Amino acid sequence: MSWLWAIIVGLVLGLIARAVLPGKQHIPLWLTVLCGILGGMLGNGAAGWLGVAHSRGIDWTRHVLQLIGAILVVFVVDLLWNRIRGRRASGARQRM
Repeated sequence: MSWLWAIIVGLVLGLIARAVLPGKQHIPLWLTVLCGILGGMLGNGAAGWLGVAHSRGIDWTRHVLQLIGAILVVFVVDLLWNRIRGRRASGARQRM
């Protein structure tokens, strides 16, 4: 059940991160979910490092850190994805 929860949270974080970033991201949905999961893990690690991982009630600081992590991961992965896909497309055009 924890994997299902991680996928759902990763999807939500990834979609919010894509909505916050300006412009259109050209990464597929499955990669958005992975970015959200990685961003959530990054945010949890930062929350633990800052000592705010566990608090009473809703952990707003941890959730904000997870979202910031997801935004950073989506941004970097989108750049890499475009660079990789751009090389493939230009290589295919050169062969023709």
